[in-house]
Amino acid sequence: MNASRAGESIPDRRSGRLSRTFGSRSAAARTSVVFMVVALFVSALTQPQASASSPSHLHAPLAELESHDVLDAIEARARALAEEPYRPSDHTLPEQLASLSYEQYRAIQFRRNRAVWRNESLFEIQLFHPGFLYTEPVSLHVLQPGDESRIAFDRRYFRYVPPVDGLTGDLPDDLGFAGFRVHYPLSGERKTEFLVFLGASYFRLIGPGQVYGISARGLAIDTATQTGEEFPAFREFWLVKPQAEQNHFVIYALLDSPSVAGAYRFEITPGPPTEILVEARLIARNDVEKLGIAPLTSMYHHGDTTVRHVDDFRPQVHDSDGLLMAASNGEWIWRPLSNHRHLRVSSLTDENPRGFGLLQRDRAFEHYMDMEARYDLRPSLWVTPQGDWGKGRVELVEIPTDSEIHDNIVAYWVPEQAFKVGDNRRFSYRLRSFDQQLPEATSGHVVRTGIGWGAVPGQNNPPSRSKRRFVVDFQGGPLASLSDEAKLEAELQHGSGEVTDLLVTPLPDGQTWRVSFRLAPEGDQLVDMRLSLRLRGQRLTEVWSYVWYPDALQ
Repeated sequence: MNASRAGESIPDRRSGRLSRTFGSRSAAARTSVVFMVVALFVSALTQPQASASSPSHLHAPLAELESHDVLDAIEARARALAEEPYRPSDHTLPEQLASLSYEQYRAIQFRRNRAVWRNESLFEIQLFHPGFLYTEPVSLHVLQPGDESRIAFDRRYFRYVPPVDGLTGDLPDDLGFAGFRVHYPLSGERKTEFLVFLGASYFRLIGPGQVYGISARGLAIDTATQTGEEFPAFREFWLVKPQAEQNHFVIYALLDSPSVAGAYRFEITPGPPTEILVEARLIARNDVEKLGIAPLTSMYHHGDTTVRHVDDFRPQVHDSDGLLMAASNGEWIWRPLSNHRHLRVSSLTDENPRGFGLLQRDRAFEHYMDMEARYDLRPSLWVTPQGDWGKGRVELVEIPTDSEIHDNIVAYWVPEQAFKVGDNRRFSYRLRSFDQQLPEATSGHVVRTGIGWGAVPGQNNPPSRSKRRFVVDFQGGPLASLSDEAKLEAELQHGSGEVTDLLVTPLPDGQTWRVSFRLAPEGDQLVDMRLSLRLRGQRLTEVWSYVWYPDALQ
């Protein structure tokens, strides 16, 4: 991505990162690694029939409703969809658009002077042309008091430059759009892109000084299951026009898939940090094996936890380097990410968690050395549940990948209660972008996890290659005020295997404390570990949580 226009979702040739540069990361790109490819679904959007038992406002035109009634009305439409068999649309994109190459699609450029709300608001909406990977159009509407207008496709929104300059004469009058992006003056007077909705239920957001990386999604269904993942999609959007100087605005969306229909409300506030208050109302059309709430999708190719050689001049390549969870008992739990040789699914169980997210903690340029991708500027995303979510688990899926163009990391909340046909669920949460550290996470935190062979140099008959040495560095919070003479103790729990040589050492920088130990696994048994630092019985740090798989070396 061009560093000078880091906020723009404009693709470039770098590593062929098609699915990552357009702001959506296509489902096909993700699932080509492990899961079967599941086609992005489309549906015929039907209007509910009025009934004597339902409030009249559920069937009134949205523009005539009070703001607090709009979501109810869209939920009624979603319920009507869920009560009928899933019906894919018969819409077919013209062949000349469906067969566009990467270079051809990039040559279709939105005319900035045609942006929705241009010179009328702090926000401006730019539109994505259908074609290439994005073959299923969405319907877009502008909603304001007393008026609801559909944004109709118009060739004049776009510039068709070589090699597609002769394409326009063959296009139908109304194609719809692939998605949209939102511009706002994040850090000055110039409006820059900070939010994009494109592909299935994917969306991405950034704050000042950040570049696109991690994606959010409206919903995850049956991720990492034998049946294969299902990708719900936003089919229709309503953009509520903000007042001229208003610094936030609202988007409504209708979601549909073979198993679930839903109504969404996004209240968006850009800035440091950019925040989105998400309200989701879900109706099950069919039984769902695994429901993933507030899913986050990212990429980890190699970094500190990599235990095999990677032929790359860049020391690290990843959009995120760890999963952080704020548990209901007050613990902060950090699980570093890995690019394993096999699919790995792990969970952190809880009841009414305080939050979770995928973080890009390491923000030192010299740890990436990539002037194009700027992984040091990728955002972290944090989910804060609103209200009680009950019992469940934060699930982390790590998919093996041999290329950075594929998203291979997924994290989401899985409710303990099953989601059966006819069920209705409501979830509300705040989604926030930030850099490496949450302001509310004030304890010491992990800054590095190192893993290597656990042998002693020069030792006769060294142990097998399965023996590992772990090095975990903690920094910040209460640790910053300690002298190197403090008697810190490492509390290490492990489910199996033998741990030796557990040591706590202050590093020469005067800010970091290192815990090192050796682990000898029991055969091929995985080892689930928890580690934190204490001083006179008081925990000073978050909990480092990591699962070691002995077959990682095979």
